[in-house]
Amino acid sequence: MRLRNKLAAILLGLAAIPAAAAAAVIGGVYYAPQYDYREFFAATDGRNFQVTLAGTAFPGVEPSTVARDLLPMMQAAKPRPALTFTYDAPVERPRPDYRLVLVFDPALDLNADTVCRGETRFRPGSPGVFYLFAVYCRNDMSMSQTTAWTPATGPNDPRIAALFRELFMVVFSDSPALRPQQGKDRR
Repeated sequence: MRLRNKLAAILLGLAAIPAAAAAAVIGGVYYAPQYDYREFFAATDGRNFQVTLAGTAFPGVEPSTVARDLLPMMQAAKPRPALTFTYDAPVERPRPDYRLVLVFDPALDLNADTVCRGETRFRPGSPGVFYLFAVYCRNDMSMSQTTAWTPATGPNDPRIAALFRELFMVVFSDSPALRPQQGKDRR
């Protein structure tokens, strides 16, 4: 009887390996001391929120096709504010200028503040891997940043939708522990 239970546990564990291998991976995350989810919510609730794509997510696929297919996935996975993701830049740059920048296959030495200033560098991508560096910017300063990757065959792969659901919970975290210091309170 014990052998049967052990065998069942081993088989169940082995069956879970493909599901884990297909899941999105979120890398390390950094939040600026000024990051405040309440500010993000107030700035985006009921408004358009600009997303900028940089790099090539899928070599051989037209960038406009990738952008078209990713936007509904991002919208379906959006964070709590009633925001609408858009690629359109505002006619006049707002102050503060909040936006999300997604850099596909970024250079390893690329940093978030550089991305918020409009500079990007890339490295060769890995076929079959959707890899991005996500940076939430306020003006020329990063508020939060992380990396994410998942196996994907094209811009409409459902694993990318799952990646965005996980990614937005990290980039736009509403954790009370991340609230800026007020008075003598400390993080």
